[in-house]
Amino acid sequence: MHLALINIAKAKYPMDDPRMSGFVNNLDAVNKAADRSSGFVWRLMGNVTSSATSIVAFDDPAIIINMAVWESMEALENYTYRTIHKRVFAGRNDWFERLDGPHMALWWIKEGEKPTIVEGKRRLQMIADNGSSPEAFTFGAPFSALGRPQASD
Repeated sequence: MHLALINIAKAKYPMDDPRMSGFVNNLDAVNKAADRSSGFVWRLMGNVTSSATSIVAFDDPAIIINMAVWESMEALENYTYRTIHKRVFAGRNDWFERLDGPHMALWWIKEGEKPTIVEGKRRLQMIADNGSSPEAFTFGAPFSALGRPQASD
């Protein structure tokens, strides 16, 4: 089993606004860090760039989407908290608004599968409706591939 991820964020400004430069200027480095990370499998990319920021997946075009697949929770956590991603993520409040609902969902998929945007949005809604479960969970309330609750760090 592999771990699928969707996360979304609502930009405070258009991507070409200078106030977004701290985020936009680091996107390539963050994505390259993911691509090179142990346990990385796949990530959603737009047709024009190697990031997914050009994909409009919601009625609000200010909401950007990221989706990825990892071999394990440990691999995703290592990338998230031990690479350039951690530094860039720390600046998120400068570039993104707080969302009313969940901004991230994780779920297990069969090796070789790639999640769709529709599926990712459904998993976000599952967390909004029911909280973490084996079908859709968060870093704070994770589940194993066998559906068992796991201790969060």
